[in-house]
Amino acid sequence: MLRQRYLIPFRSLLLPHIFTDTLVIGSGVAGLRAAIEASRFGSVIVVTKDQWDLSSTAWAQGGIAAVLAAEDSVEEHVRDTLAAGAELCEEEAVRTLVGEGPDRIAELIDWGMRFDREPGGGLSLGREGGHLRNRIVHTDGDATGRELARCLHAVAVAHDNIRMFDRCFSLDLLTTSGNGARSDNRVLGAITHHPRYGLQIIWAKATVLASGGAGQLFRETTNPRTATGDGLAMAWRAGAMVADLEFVQFHPTTLYVAGAARALISEAVRGEGAHLIDREGHRFMAPYHPLGELAPRDVVSRAIVDHIARSREPNVFLDMRHFGPGRFAARFPGLTKVLRSFDLDPETDLIPVHPAAHYTLGGVWTDLDGRSSLPGLIACGEVACTGLHGANRLASNSLLEGLVFGRRAGIAAGELASRPLGPTQIISDIRLSEHGELDLVDVRSSLRSAMWRNAGIERTGAKLDDLLDMFGFWSRYTLDKIFDDPAGWEAQNLLTVGTIVARAARAREESRGTHCRLDFPEPVAAQHHHLAWSAGAEEPTSIPVGAMAEALRGEVPT
Repeated sequence: MLRQRYLIPFRSLLLPHIFTDTLVIGSGVAGLRAAIEASRFGSVIVVTKDQWDLSSTAWAQGGIAAVLAAEDSVEEHVRDTLAAGAELCEEEAVRTLVGEGPDRIAELIDWGMRFDREPGGGLSLGREGGHLRNRIVHTDGDATGRELARCLHAVAVAHDNIRMFDRCFSLDLLTTSGNGARSDNRVLGAITHHPRYGLQIIWAKATVLASGGAGQLFRETTNPRTATGDGLAMAWRAGAMVADLEFVQFHPTTLYVAGAARALISEAVRGEGAHLIDREGHRFMAPYHPLGELAPRDVVSRAIVDHIARSREPNVFLDMRHFGPGRFAARFPGLTKVLRSFDLDPETDLIPVHPAAHYTLGGVWTDLDGRSSLPGLIACGEVACTGLHGANRLASNSLLEGLVFGRRAGIAAGELASRPLGPTQIISDIRLSEHGELDLVDVRSSLRSAMWRNAGIERTGAKLDDLLDMFGFWSRYTLDKIFDDPAGWEAQNLLTVGTIVARAARAREESRGTHCRLDFPEPVAAQHHHLAWSAGAEEPTSIPVGAMAEALRGEVPT
């Protein structure tokens, strides 16, 4: 893969300069929560490449998992999370998430977030796949993410120390070392592009990467169009360590209507008692897992794919016809509206569903405070990897992850607020390419289709090898080019992240959690390890489970 340090040529001293104590890239739950916390220590700029609410957070339906019921416990939530993670979770990260969760929910309530309540006034707690207790708080049934985004944005914009830069594309992290060498490298901010103001340099004492995942790598995805892996690609080019990118979670149930985008149908629907059936009306989940429809997402997704292959049908169905009049509409008003826009009535119709790419489990390798291998770079939320989710994320732990680790990242950024900040000369020289050109629309469409077919729910070494050959071809004629708009930069980022994902999937010769290798169908009991990558290495290195934080500090061999 071509290793180009920056996407565009520039000379930093010739561009407009903006200064801040903390730069936050991303306006989802993790980014906004980090910004709110960092604003206690100094000035903050939040940069988002589209409108602030176009994020996976705002699209989230199900809710936020937390230990709030008297009959629930921290140990039970920890147990469920570890079980879903298929022996690859970092237990310290899990306990941090679960232990701090109730305080983060109480904080949201104090800030004015609405949650659904029982008739007596207590919080309404739902249940989703992999949870053995009802512990999911939600808003308007299926609009939790939208209300969470509204609440955090309202708190953020009320702070005098926080400025929001909408529709401002972050191209690259600025570093002291142009070659990405880890020994002397430090992140100094980012180079950004605004359609009105053009290129600009934002210098920051701390840079918080909270740019979300890379669901747009796949033809079938629940993610918004902005989820093109920009943050992962930026961090990779800058020399940051990344980990676990072979693990991509596929949501089992997205609306499957020909020619339409894949609309998410929340896990909470099955938590309320919906059945998964085939065209013959048979509930097929029982042989796959004791929890049936409420099995972890990786199990349900593979079961659906397997059943579709056996039945030779294009999809399976969610059946809510037994709910009774008005129950579905009352619990899931947003989903009801979506279904009715396709002339589907959950009280009388079967709902066609199929899995789709949903959540990027790997990311920039960080400790529990978001500190990466690059000084000055902090990461949190979906773009980061603390080892929290292991090989598969437990439903509704993601919004809680953004709240818990976003806050911790904001504190870590604040600790850097006292260090000196000043512009330095950074020069990016890129030679004009002599190679031919490929159509970017074709490249983007082809790579998404190739990822879905070859690095999707089921994988083989032969298909991954072919995929890497395809990426190598596209990269030769795309990564060497200089583009001047987000479409080109996104295509380059997708190619970069897609290559890393495919290499990681090729290297892990076992099946575990969301990573299913048909040629290696069993987990390797003696090698429960993380795969960590650096920008200077072509092959991954093994990190023992339980040693991620130590390895990040260089205290154990990698």
